[in-house]
Amino acid sequence: MDAAEYALMDAVEDRMWWYRAMHGHALRALHALPEGARVLDAGCGTGGFLARLREARPRAELYGVEYAEGAAARAARKAGAHIACGTANALPFPEACFDAVTSLDVICHAGVDPSQALAEFRRVLRPGGLLVLNLPGHDWLRSAHDLRVHNARRFERAGTRRLLESAGFAAADARHWNSLLLPLMILQRKILAKHDEAASDVTPYPAWLDASLLAICRLEAALLRAGLRFPAGGSLVTTAIRSESRP
Repeated sequence: MDAAEYALMDAVEDRMWWYRAMHGHALRALHALPEGARVLDAGCGTGGFLARLREARPRAELYGVEYAEGAAARAARKAGAHIACGTANALPFPEACFDAVTSLDVICHAGVDPSQALAEFRRVLRPGGLLVLNLPGHDWLRSAHDLRVHNARRFERAGTRRLLESAGFAAADARHWNSLLLPLMILQRKILAKHDEAASDVTPYPAWLDASLLAICRLEAALLRAGLRFPAGGSLVTTAIRSESRP
């Protein structure tokens, strides 16, 4: 991403409603890991999720990889994790060395080859290791926001499962979230900020609005935990297990 977008991410990711909701989904997906698990965040940005994971699991061994050197340095300071400069297309780690890999809104980026990145995620996971992805949903939601953050692709649930299975993962499960707010998202991206020069949605929000949006996301998360599945949503939280056999 552009340096300005990294700076904006660094400034808001610990408090902005969307980041807090996404990080909550990823943390819940990791709940069954042992306390001392070794976890890699591939494409860790400025370290917001690693910092939250450090807070939730202080005994975990946390690693990150980030392409932009400045963002990697920020992540190391913020999360106290082992951060390497590199790309999701060629991870600088040996085979089968992680219990879990997270990658939040990364394989959607123009600089990432999804098939190559998934092959790398599988390579560094131990057999039976857990993969957790967050992905932007629905190609028809493509907007100026995607241009600002260099998203080259958005994902559908069935296609995501097929992609993971072809990469050697099993038990792939993709669930929509940011669904209750989808009408507002469509209004913002397709009507109010539809021109290509519009800013990304990553921005400081008024406290009352941020709290309201987060409360809706938390209600939605509770509904997901209760078994409800939404047919559409702005994002997909996806989990899969590294299978023993190669595709």
